[in-house]
Amino acid sequence: MDGVDGVTVGVLGSYGGRNVGDEAILTALLDQVRAGRPDTRFVVFSRNPAHTRSVHPDVEVVGWEGVCREGISGPLRRLNVLVVGGGGILYDTEARRYLRLAGTAQSLGVPVFTYAVGAGPLTDETDCAYVRTVLSDAVEVTVRDEESKLVLEEAGLVRPVSVTADPALLLEPGDRGRALLRAEAVPRRRRLVGMSVREPGHAAEHLDEEGYHQLLASMGDFLVQRLDAHIVFISMERGDIRHAHAVASRMAAADHCTVLHRDHGPQEVLDIVAQLDLAVGMRLHFLVFAALAGIPLLPLPYAGKVFDFAQRIGAPALRGVVRETSGLLLAEVDRLWDERHARAADAAGRTAAMRLRAAGTGERLLAYLDGAAAPGIRRAGTPVPASTAR
Repeated sequence: MDGVDGVTVGVLGSYGGRNVGDEAILTALLDQVRAGRPDTRFVVFSRNPAHTRSVHPDVEVVGWEGVCREGISGPLRRLNVLVVGGGGILYDTEARRYLRLAGTAQSLGVPVFTYAVGAGPLTDETDCAYVRTVLSDAVEVTVRDEESKLVLEEAGLVRPVSVTADPALLLEPGDRGRALLRAEAVPRRRRLVGMSVREPGHAAEHLDEEGYHQLLASMGDFLVQRLDAHIVFISMERGDIRHAHAVASRMAAADHCTVLHRDHGPQEVLDIVAQLDLAVGMRLHFLVFAALAGIPLLPLPYAGKVFDFAQRIGAPALRGVVRETSGLLLAEVDRLWDERHARAADAAGRTAAMRLRAAGTGERLLAYLDGAAAPGIRRAGTPVPASTAR
């Protein structure tokens, strides 16, 4: 390790994948650690190093996908700690990829700290075995919600697991949203309803694409008529744009919609969300941003993490995104709008409490880094005793 007082922190997550939520997590994590320890050096392990370097030019970036153990050992040896997370990375077929690298770090004497991770679905025995083996020896295991803790316990993890909250809750809305919406030709002086959709995939494998497209189209038409609103589709991943167009194409009031197409970073998306009057969405971090901005929100839970967040924020939490729930969802969004002022104070208090829990994850990491920088603590690259090495 270069220098005496500084520490070198590796950060491993789904970074570089151009997902606004994951990039928000990384931004919040780096900001909080820098605020507590400005001398910290970072090595970010990214899926797309070029993208991560362009967004975070002041950190070292290492590509790790498809790299053998010998190739990745050099960057790992220089770390005082490897932070795994945050975000929903511990699920079937993916957990083993992240935890294999974390296990390699442990075998080189590098401690592992899990940072408000999300877990599930997690049923494959290979992934569960990695959870038990690697996380049992982690210096801290923190998850962002109760369901993730339960998933890890059901996978066989018997060590203590702390529930904190999503790091993206630490971001603050700015004042660029109006200009960003104007640049995408969103009408002014109209009520704006933001809508977030997502593609089916590993995290939403049971999602009925045709069904939820029609469901959201019906809701969009209802909101245009009920509120004289303009619908703004906000994508958290590039693939969301296609599904936004599919929903808009099914709306009778498609001329009252705008699908945002420009690439926006986490802060820009948060600023855009802060300009909305109402938010209806599937993507977790779209809903997190709405909560931060104090916008009334209706979650459309396609997965446990969205349902859990809805409960914690005090928002309506109907299970499932299927055509059969159309009547219930329209009634809920109608009620939400009518009660928006009464709900605002409760939602603000809940959001503040969740922000405190989110800050607690960073405080735990900073406390560990204070110890790692103290005399007598293992310096980066020092092998672990043979009895604990893998």
